[in-house]
Amino acid sequence: MHGAEPGRERRTVRDAAFGVMREYGLTTVFTNPGSTEIPFLTDLPEDLRVVLGLHEGSVVGMATGWAIARDRPALVLLHTTAGLGNAVGALATARVNRAPLVVLVGQQDRRHLALEPFLTGRLRGMAGDYPVSVAEPARADDVPAAIARAHHAAVHERGPALVVVPMDDWAAPADPAAVRAAPARAVTSAAPDDAAVAEVAALLNAAASPVLVAGAGNDTGAGWAALTVLAERLGCPVYQEAFAARAGFPQDHPAFAGMLPADRPRLRALLGGHDTVLAVGAPAFRQYAYTEGPLVRPGTRVAVVGDDPAQARHSAADLTVVTAIAPFVDRLAERVRARPGGPPGGVPARDPASSVAGAPRDSAAARPSGDAGTSPARHPARPAPGGPPGGAPLDPAHVLGALAERVTPDTVIVEETPSSRPELHALLPARRPLGFLSAAMGGLGFAVPAAIGLRMADPERPVVAVVGDGSCLYQVQALWSAARYGAGVLFVVLANGRYAVMDRLAEQHGGKPSWPGFEDVSVSALAAGLSCPARRITDWTGLTAALDRAVPTLAHRTEPLLLDVAVTAGTTFSP
Repeated sequence: MHGAEPGRERRTVRDAAFGVMREYGLTTVFTNPGSTEIPFLTDLPEDLRVVLGLHEGSVVGMATGWAIARDRPALVLLHTTAGLGNAVGALATARVNRAPLVVLVGQQDRRHLALEPFLTGRLRGMAGDYPVSVAEPARADDVPAAIARAHHAAVHERGPALVVVPMDDWAAPADPAAVRAAPARAVTSAAPDDAAVAEVAALLNAAASPVLVAGAGNDTGAGWAALTVLAERLGCPVYQEAFAARAGFPQDHPAFAGMLPADRPRLRALLGGHDTVLAVGAPAFRQYAYTEGPLVRPGTRVAVVGDDPAQARHSAADLTVVTAIAPFVDRLAERVRARPGGPPGGVPARDPASSVAGAPRDSAAARPSGDAGTSPARHPARPAPGGPPGGAPLDPAHVLGALAERVTPDTVIVEETPSSRPELHALLPARRPLGFLSAAMGGLGFAVPAAIGLRMADPERPVVAVVGDGSCLYQVQALWSAARYGAGVLFVVLANGRYAVMDRLAEQHGGKPSWPGFEDVSVSALAAGLSCPARRITDWTGLTAALDRAVPTLAHRTEPLLLDVAVTAGTTFSP
């Protein structure tokens, strides 16, 4: 097995790290070692060479000269606090000299770090701002990928990239199924690089069934236009990244196939019919709860084009290209061959009855041969027209469907309703750049103030914030500012009186919630107390009447309005 040491029967993290080092030419180790480096250096394979320095300043200095002469990263191994401390001056020089270095720093045994044994290092901030990156892998299995990311950071940011490795990690068994959270190869260029364009084009031209993934990084007019041309030339579906903060592709386009799921089994199933995936303005791939297995099926090629170096370095891809997105995709579309067949534009025709807005029901992507026992994607059902039957309580889909029938294409939907997000994506597709906005990080309290700021910055554009009552309560005081400064946002609060996502997660964990609901909290009363006009809505007639009055005024109104809509809580959660 590549990277394995002679005489060893099992592959260790050390073996896997050696494989990464060989892959990137990091086979000369400049070091002044100590005890925390013994597990790494003992019985080093013959193709790895040690260069000994008698002080860490000399070690880093030699590596700096080596890296400058060869114009590629040199590998440095330092001894915990003492070694890194002695090397800081030389690391600062390497940074200013723009010398790429991959620096492994030893650390005490992970199993008793909490006790701060002798030689424990508080290492993350010791070298100050001079490293271009510092990684402390959370698990032993993460060490090889951290070395790969450090290599990319050293190359593209021209300086020392540190990886702190507890000494027991090297002997830990390597999980053969572990996802390497780093691209195999990374390209960075300010303008589209001809060679990189040609390489990605060749990848797509050789694919039997390509698929595109759009992300928040592509949410510009130029980005939408370029990716639309590419999708139409390839005749392939386009998915939106999971948990996207913004839309990267027109979600009313016939090629749009819906949202990627945020767990590995459903992701594998959904992409199972495709041999090549190109993510544009998105990582490969954003996930939520951990599940076992690879991200994609064996043999599937993955490439990423984006403008965020850190996001690219954390993508499990064969190739990442960090560049200006829209110009690169423009050039790429010129280089890919147009695929014959299909309706005009070369993309599958949308079935209006599909349960996901824009999903091509009969495309290969919509009918993946899923992993055993998994559902490829959750497709929320569209609500029946006319509201719930017999005066039944409203559910979120009724509210979102009624809103979708009334808002104009240029409306900005600012979202923070985690338990209803799949329904929102299905019923309220983004039809213009910046048509959708959400929190990239996931913490609550984003949507209410962000919608206010957005409306203040662009007072000609309609803004609707769709939030859960739990989310709204995190920043409800921002409503005072909306009223004070004339930000005419429509706030639609889906009020179920609980943290529904947390309730569902507790059930999935096999238990029941230990926290109470908060049905007795009135968001409309709080809004009124903050000078924001508000109405409590409990039925379909009241909902449609309120929307019919408010939505036509959104382009010019200067007074905010909050609709506190009572809804049922969902019984499932599968983002």
